[in-house]
Amino acid sequence: MQQYQCIPCGYIYDPEEGDPDGGIEPGTPFEDLPDDWTCPLCGVGRDDFEPIDEE
Repeated sequence: MQQYQCIPCGYIYDPEEGDPDGGIEPGTPFEDLPDDWTCPLCGVGRDDFEPIDEE
């Protein structure tokens, strides 16, 4: 699954891990995150994330 990185702080959202503290179950793709989901480290919205190139 595609990982996404927070541009301001560098947090990486890994769909396989989800965001348990934020109520996001493991296996949740970034595209399926709620519109009001925010970065657990710095609090920015989904618009401030970009996909990480898989090598």
